[in-house]
Formats: sequence, C-alpha cells, structure tokens
Amino acid sequence: MDMDEKQRLREEDLQRLRGLRLMDDDFLGVVFDGNIEATELLLNIILGRNDMVVTQVVGQREIKNQNGRSVRLDIHAVDSDDKQYDIEVQREDRGAGAQRARFNSSMLDTRMLKPGEKFAKLAEGYVIFITENDVLGKDISLYHIDRVIKETNELFGDGSHIIYVNGAYKNDEEPIGKLMHDFRCIDADDMNYSVLADRVRYFKESEGGIETMCRVMEEMRDKAAAEADYKAMMREKRLFAVSLWEDGIRDIEKIAKLTRLTVEEAREAVGVKSA
Repeated sequence: MDMDEKQRLREEDLQRLRGLRLMDDDFLGVVFDGNIEATELLLNIILGRNDMVVTQVVGQREIKNQNGRSVRLDIHAVDSDDKQYDIEVQREDRGAGAQRARFNSSMLDTRMLKPGEKFAKLAEGYVIFITENDVLGKDISLYHIDRVIKETNELFGDGSHIIYVNGAYKNDEEPIGKLMHDFRCIDADDMNYSVLADRVRYFKESEGGIETMCRVMEEMRDKAAAEADYKAMMREKRLFAVSLWEDGIRDIEKIAKLTRLTVEEAREAVGVKSA
C-alpha cells in the first residue's frame, strides 16, 4: 500500500470516528473496555440500582460454542457477587430477535461452570440488548424477560434474565432516557453523564485515543477483507463441487477431497442430505 492510499484511509477513519456514537458497537466496546466506573453507571441505570460493584469488564469479546458458532459480545462484565452480564448494541432489529437472545443466554450459561461443578453454582446471568429502535414495539424504555410458571404466574427463579433497552426512548427526566440520549450523541459536550462524556472525548479528541481508534478501524478493515476472501474461496469450492456432481461424480468423499471441503460441506454444496 502506497503513502497516498494510507493517507486516504487515514482520512476516512478520522471522518468516520467523528460520527461514531456509543450506539455503534465497535466504539462502545472500546469505550467500555476495562472501564469499571462507566459499566457500573450503565448497569445501575438499566437494573434500577445504585449499589453495583463491578469487578471485571471486557470489551469486544468473541466466544464460540462446541460447534464453532461464534458470537461477539460488546461488553462482558462480572460483579462482586459473580453475576455475569453480556451487553450488546444492536442497530438492526433482526440482530436482536428472541432466538438471538436465547442463544446468547445459553452461551453465557455454558461458560460459567467448570468441569465437575454442581449446577447449583451457576451464577445469575443477564443478557442485555441495547437496540437502536423499539424492537418489541410497546413504546417503553425497558423490557425485562424472565421465565415464569404459567399456571401460577410465579417466577421460575433459574437466574437467567434477558433485558431489552429501547435506544429510541426519549425522556430527559429519567435516568434511562438520559442514558439513551448519551448513546445517540456524536459530540461528548452534548452528553449528560460525565463518566461517559470524558471517555468519548478521550477517544475522539486526544492523540492517544485517536490513534487507538484508528488501529481498531484498521483491524476491522483487515478482518473484513479476510472474511471476504474466505467467503469468495468457499464460494469457488462449492461451485467446483457442483460442477463435479453435474459431471457425474457421485462419490461425496471424492468430491470433498478434490475441492478441499469437508464431507458435510460437500454434501451441502451439492444438495445431498447426510445418510
């Protein structure tokens, strides 16, 4: 890459940085990474408390299940009672569906227990979606979802909680309304909570913060390019598998070997179900 191209990309990154908000997941993850005070503020407001003691915060954490299906968490936090919190920003409604919430909740649970530990040691877990729109459509600020016993309407009490935060909610007289206002802000000077404004100002205005964000955006570009290359390669392999099948080769294992796909990927490519 020549100097002109590097300069062009740098200018694009700086322009994009100026428009980032906490409602943008990559920016949120950087702002909250390791930031105990900001995370305590966030959770206190969402949970309606004032006594949160957060002991650990990690931004932009990717986890996988045993089948290789991954999910990236914008914020993962643990409090002084070992309760765990997975927090995600979702700008697209389809990214915050009920099945996605269920999947994230299951991923949170599977990471808590070590081999041999009793299920009773499973800590409380919170999956929190902060959505740009009112995904559930009831025009309220917060949606709390817990399992209940239908016949008695009592809480099941399994310690699993899902919360949707309506990012479109506007009411500057309520803490949650002020918080969502801050999540929508581009300029730190317009924000209500100084602990958030100071952090946003650091990453947007200080030399060190800007350099950090530029590195993050460069890594995002590299990752996106690698993913695009991988998808293109897999598309070519699948097309090759289809052409072999159309040429009369019916041995799936042979097709897999020739295309360097797994047997299951080769089956999927040519539309043959597993035996």
